[in-house]
Amino acid sequence: MKKRMINLMERRVVVLSLVAFMSMMAMAQDDPVIMKINGKSVTRSEFEYSYNKNNAEGVIDKKSVEEYVDLFVNYKLKVEAAKDAKYDTLQSFKDEFTSYRDQQIRPAFITDEDVEMEAQKIYKETQTRIDSMGGMVKPSHILLLVGQKATQEQQDAAKVRIDSIYQALKSGADFAEMAKKYSDDKNSAVNGGALPWLTKGQTLPAFEKALFALEKGQMSEPVLSEAGYHIIRLDDKGGFFPYDSVHADILQFIEQRGLRESIIDRKLDELAKAEEVSKEQIVDAKADEMAAQDMDLKYLIQEYHDGLLLYEISNQTVWDKAAKDEAGLAAYFKKNKKNYKWDAPRFKGIAYHVKDAADVKAVKDAVKNLPFDQWADKLRKTFNNDSILRIRVEKGIFKQGDNALIDKEIFKKDTTVKALKDFPIDAVYGKKLTAPKEYTDVRGLVLQDYQEQLEKEWVATLRRKYTVEVDESVLKTVNKH
Repeated sequence: MKKRMINLMERRVVVLSLVAFMSMMAMAQDDPVIMKINGKSVTRSEFEYSYNKNNAEGVIDKKSVEEYVDLFVNYKLKVEAAKDAKYDTLQSFKDEFTSYRDQQIRPAFITDEDVEMEAQKIYKETQTRIDSMGGMVKPSHILLLVGQKATQEQQDAAKVRIDSIYQALKSGADFAEMAKKYSDDKNSAVNGGALPWLTKGQTLPAFEKALFALEKGQMSEPVLSEAGYHIIRLDDKGGFFPYDSVHADILQFIEQRGLRESIIDRKLDELAKAEEVSKEQIVDAKADEMAAQDMDLKYLIQEYHDGLLLYEISNQTVWDKAAKDEAGLAAYFKKNKKNYKWDAPRFKGIAYHVKDAADVKAVKDAVKNLPFDQWADKLRKTFNNDSILRIRVEKGIFKQGDNALIDKEIFKKDTTVKALKDFPIDAVYGKKLTAPKEYTDVRGLVLQDYQEQLEKEWVATLRRKYTVEVDESVLKTVNKH
């Protein structure tokens, strides 16, 4: 039997392979190769997918097809570099990519019928459980609150009132009107004391015991619970709600609890067991099948795969590398210093507020011989140690309008400085600059430009390392076939 099953599976693989080969042959005729990167073919449809997605309506900096070629090639070159560096073999990469891909593929294993079956299962289980506990009841009540810390006198007064209400009800007073007038449960009082349908376990123990002892239409004597005194009337009782009336709620429950994923897992377990393969192999095969049928899905998944590689290698080669290369940033700034100018002077320093006049000079003495990036730590350790605040400080590179105290003291503007509570003495310390002196004065701009330089150098290296062939005749047919 097992041998026969293996033969059937082998035959199935052969048939599927033949179908896939024929599909690829047909596709090759309709989807020519537009370029080769490092010897690897890129079809016109892949290029069109990327071009159209990145140049859709609403994109500000739209590119022509010819302009986009260089961007696309550079993207592909970086992905090749990432593969050569074996980033695609890292377990962290595999896990993240598989997680994303499976989000696209797993929903294909579930149908509306599967969800409906789950809904009916949940309904029957709930119905059985509730009916076994005595079904559902719909009560009304009148509540007089008695707090947990109520005195005996307060409890006695509440008992007298609830007994009076009870006697009035027994004498024919309208329950709904009495609830509206006297009940402390304001949510139900506006509806004449009416409560929603309840099952056992949803209410206070003393309330529940008295409620489920009633017959339909019967009213209880005053009942004391943890909340206070109740008079309860049982308005209706019966089994669980009809399926149609709770169908939408059950579907919402399935979505909110993520039960779709549980259904998918069960189906994958069943398929894996039947075909004697792993769940992962089932999903892999489904992904290949769906990608063959849906090119947009194929390229979406590939885009995420390549995007992860691109991010990782770009971070290592350009972004993070530049951010940590302080010497490189300083050298780049020194070489290109003329490119960094301000439209107006800046103040590089601190605006600070102290309690004691002696600390005005002490602050200046503490930082005057230190590099600017060490000021904050020095001031914190010297003046605000052990949770005792002696000063309040704002440090940075300020332009006019950033800080009222600096505007007044440095830029000589007629500005009102709001006094800081508990720190009445104001002072500033630092330098007024007409242009950046160090790369740290404009670090964000320098970092951006330095990253761009590293990027250009990296791409130039990749262009020399990998071959790039573009079929101009196919390029001319993009979005025109």
